[in-house]
Amino acid sequence: SVPRCYLNKQLATVRVLKGDPAELSCTVSRDNVAGTWFKDGLKLTSMDGVVFEKKGLVHKLIINKAEDIHAGKYRFEGGDVKTEASIFVEDPPQVDKVLLKNLTSVPTVAKAGEGVKLRIPFEGRGPIRAAWLKDRMELGDDSRIRVDKTDTCTTLSISSCNRRDCGDYKVRLKNDSGILDINLKLMVIDKPQPPAGPIKIAESSASNITIQWKPPKDDGGKPVQRYLVERQQVGRNDWETLGETPRSCTSFTTSKVEEETIYYFRVRAANAEGVSDALESGEVKAAGKASPGAPDPPEIISASRDTITISWKAPCKTGTSQIMGYIVQKRKKGTVTWLPVTSVPVKEKKLKVTNLKKGVQYEFRVAAVNAAGTGQPSAPSEPASARDPSKSPGQVQGLKVSSSDSTSVTLTWNKPEVQDGNDVKGYEVEMRPCNRPSWTKCFTLAAESTSCRVQGLLAREKVLLRVRALSDCGPGEAAELEACAGAAAPAVPPRLLIDDTVKSFLVIKAGNPIRVKIPFEGSPAPVVTWLKDGLPLPSRAAVSSEDGSTELLLRAAEFSDSGIYSVELGDGLGKSETFSFQVQITDIPQPPGAIRLEENVPNTVTVTWDPSASEQWEKNLYYTVLKRESQKGLWHVLGDLIYNNKFTFTRVVPGRDYYFRVVAKNDLGASDPSETVQPWRICKKKAEFQVKAQKYRGVNQNQPPRFLVPLKSHVVVTGSECHMSCAVGGHPAPKITWYKDSRDLSRDPNYFCTNDFGVCSLVVPGVTKQDEGEYMVEASNEVGRAFSKAFLAIKGNC
Repeated sequence: SVPRCYLNKQLATVRVLKGDPAELSCTVSRDNVAGTWFKDGLKLTSMDGVVFEKKGLVHKLIINKAEDIHAGKYRFEGGDVKTEASIFVEDPPQVDKVLLKNLTSVPTVAKAGEGVKLRIPFEGRGPIRAAWLKDRMELGDDSRIRVDKTDTCTTLSISSCNRRDCGDYKVRLKNDSGILDINLKLMVIDKPQPPAGPIKIAESSASNITIQWKPPKDDGGKPVQRYLVERQQVGRNDWETLGETPRSCTSFTTSKVEEETIYYFRVRAANAEGVSDALESGEVKAAGKASPGAPDPPEIISASRDTITISWKAPCKTGTSQIMGYIVQKRKKGTVTWLPVTSVPVKEKKLKVTNLKKGVQYEFRVAAVNAAGTGQPSAPSEPASARDPSKSPGQVQGLKVSSSDSTSVTLTWNKPEVQDGNDVKGYEVEMRPCNRPSWTKCFTLAAESTSCRVQGLLAREKVLLRVRALSDCGPGEAAELEACAGAAAPAVPPRLLIDDTVKSFLVIKAGNPIRVKIPFEGSPAPVVTWLKDGLPLPSRAAVSSEDGSTELLLRAAEFSDSGIYSVELGDGLGKSETFSFQVQITDIPQPPGAIRLEENVPNTVTVTWDPSASEQWEKNLYYTVLKRESQKGLWHVLGDLIYNNKFTFTRVVPGRDYYFRVVAKNDLGASDPSETVQPWRICKKKAEFQVKAQKYRGVNQNQPPRFLVPLKSHVVVTGSECHMSCAVGGHPAPKITWYKDSRDLSRDPNYFCTNDFGVCSLVVPGVTKQDEGEYMVEASNEVGRAFSKAFLAIKGNC
């Protein structure tokens, strides 16, 4: 007898991208088996692009370049063996690689007011859905924006673009085989916005006016090159051009003014695209003849039993005429009334005040006088008492510079010699630049302190410093020296110090603060610029840069705050460094919409609901379905991690009330539930319904089972419901048994089987990857049996 042929390796289902090669192979136990191949039930003798190959025990079907016509169910028969498998040809959306690189690597640049048209041709199995998104929101047609789609391309048209159209765009192409996301960047350039106001008057005198402003909040996508300054005299219609300043200068001084005349000023910013609208000032009046400014407080030179000698310096602002003298006033410490010391102005800048009471503390002030009148008085001097000369504190000893750097010097000294028990109560430190006549008080220190650090100096700046001891009787004689700050620190290029603490992607709950701190280095201190999606930050954002770090703060995040944030360091010489990070604002989901219940399959309920509004901004949102069997019962989870809006419950008990609840969830938590109000019930059958079949006469009614409509293969998405059906004939009525990979499904609660007058159905609710495989239905009666097979393929949820 001829030995039987066995199947050592059966065919396996293959998924292949369109255009790629594919292969089916099986192995039999005898090498003399010729074998025959079938596709969708039809015998294959020849087919374009298909090669049949036999090497020993191995039989292969090879497809050189898979096309749509090659998809289907294949069967190999040879000798006593038979095996089946399917080929699925995937054809996801695709875009030409060269075009894709050009679109994604270089931003599309357009001028404001011009039209923009972005056209993306694509290939892939239809239907292909194309969507355009900006800031995570899908774009639709409006008065300016139009989205068009054909079978081979999609186009975004903006009729008149503006700066608000700048940002990151995404094109999402989707079909049954997959998704393709294309990220694009659009940059719209325009003339700048007006300079930021208001215009401040830094100085106004009879001879000149100085105005100040701030750079525009939006430079139009191109750097500001200069500012144009104009002036109009009140009562006239024409504007006079005064001049222009470079981009780094936001102030302007004009000497073309007339006393007591009122002017308006306006400033425009200019870049390569044009000149901005004007920022206008209010009325600015040029001063008339001005009285002198206030001198510095007088200094106590010496004191005796009934006199105190004071001196002072001329004020920095002398007014519009020469100073003719000074008014000197005195008052007792603790009083408010100032009394004149002399009846006429003093021409010298030194005066010995007489007729003072011994031991009483006095304060002095002076005011300069010119042709316009008496100017503002100085601040009061330090309190001083008329006293014996021997009781004043002595000069501090050993004053020296102990250390210095590029911005400061540190002084140290020793206590003065104390006379007649007049103890030192403290020290006063003053500073004066070498090119200025007036002294500025830096510190007043306690008696225990004999050192101090003077900060805020420029590199290599020379200053004069002096220290005086203070006692109850007044200040002592000053010790003075010249000091010089050290050289400036070496120049360090601007560099952002990005480490693991600085994240490139942040997820922030709406309402919580956005706080990002980025350290940096650079010398001199670099200029820090923050942007969002290439534009200036919203007005709610606060930025602080100090001590080698810059911080962005938004106290309460909103959904509009999602986007790409950038921080740029610049040294003003063209060198810069940029770091960008993405912020996604999310929140606990909003509740799902209304719930609908349907009995599509007997003794089951299909729950559908409207999606949560949070699906528009939450990519990781999913749903949980719960049920309870009375109004006050406990809720039980039926399904979780559901990424669509449909769920089928198969274990419905007729006659029992059911309530259903759907909750939307994400990484932050769960929404409020959406619930059914009325109970769901499947009524019990009160009596069995019988159909009396018609009797046929004269013919043998016994017939073996046969399939009037066979099973068909299915491809479904994970989590959805699969419904397989077929039609069976035969007499007596055949018994129906379902199998999956040769396993009987009759008692498996995860499958729902029905047989209504020969129409046989198998429902697989909420399919998973484990449900993929070959399914077979067997029909048998006393006359014979029949089989029908189909393959169920599972696709991941897109």
